Amino acid sequence: MTTYLIIWGVVFALMVIAELSTMQLVSIWFAAGAAAAFVTALLNGAMWLQLLMFAAVSVLLLVFTRPLLKKITVKDAEPTNSELEIGKTAVVIEDIDSLTDSGRVKVSGVDWTAVSSDD
Repeated sequence: MTTYLIIWGVVFALMVIAELSTMQLVSIWFAAGAAAAFVTALLNGAMWLQLLMFAAVSVLLLVFTRPLLKKITVKDAEPTNSELEIGKTAVVIEDIDSLTDSGRVKVSGVDWTAVSSDD
């Protein structure tokens, strides 16, 4: 049974790491399924029961919570002022110097702080 505990612990950790690296709320349900399987293994449940718990908890959480999360997440975020200026031509009105953190540009009549991407 110790082997199964290690396996489910590793699956849980991998799913949590995957979720933290993507933040897409996809692998979190599988992490919960792995946690349920881990508890089942801890209670000396048979391997088939562990697999059933993993699958059932993962699928049920995915089916019932994903639609709710889609409703409350922001779909169309409004671009910020700076995002609206991407791709436009700017006129340098103060020398851009990365060493002194100075520099200004004017885009569409608006004065912006400017930095160099390559020094």
